Amino acid sequence: MELPVTYYDRAEYIETDTGNKVSRKSVICGSQNIILGGKTIIQTGCVIRGDLRRTGGGHTVVVAIGRFCLLSQGSIIRPPYKTYKGIFSYYPMKIGDHVTIGEGSIVQAATIGSYVTIGKNCVIGRFAIIKDCCCIEDNTIIPPNTVVPSFSIYDGSPGSYKDELPECTQELYEQKTKDYYSKFTPRD
Repeated sequence: MELPVTYYDRAEYIETDTGNKVSRKSVICGSQNIILGGKTIIQTGCVIRGDLRRTGGGHTVVVAIGRFCLLSQGSIIRPPYKTYKGIFSYYPMKIGDHVTIGEGSIVQAATIGSYVTIGKNCVIGRFAIIKDCCCIEDNTIIPPNTVVPSFSIYDGSPGSYKDELPECTQELYEQKTKDYYSKFTPRD
């Protein structure tokens, strides 16, 4: 499947030294607590909450995003939280390489592995763990604390196992994210 060229307004995006393309119309809170691996695209209206972190010492990285990731328009990335022994705390979130998060999706997972596609309008509950090579279909709600096994397709509300992905999923998702990045071109 050949991806079309996606044009963007050069003035709307900031390009970093590592090739990340971040929309000026996205909301990045607590940028000092967010790490982007490189060649990641953060589109218009995307919200990343790096300001939601534990108080006191310890971890300063709140959201770590790998290489060749796509955070689509209107997606919201915020770290998971819970109250433990009467103390309310946020916990770090790690997103692997070659991850696509669809438009309007809300993600509060603890971990998202590499080579994962999350569809449009999904809700990934607090402390969910999505292993490598997974597909979350459009409009799926993954309940809090769910573990999505590798090479699985989840669908529905609440999300449940629907099918298995082929062994070539890693190569397919890697090629897809690299193609999208290479065809995400500024309009002259």
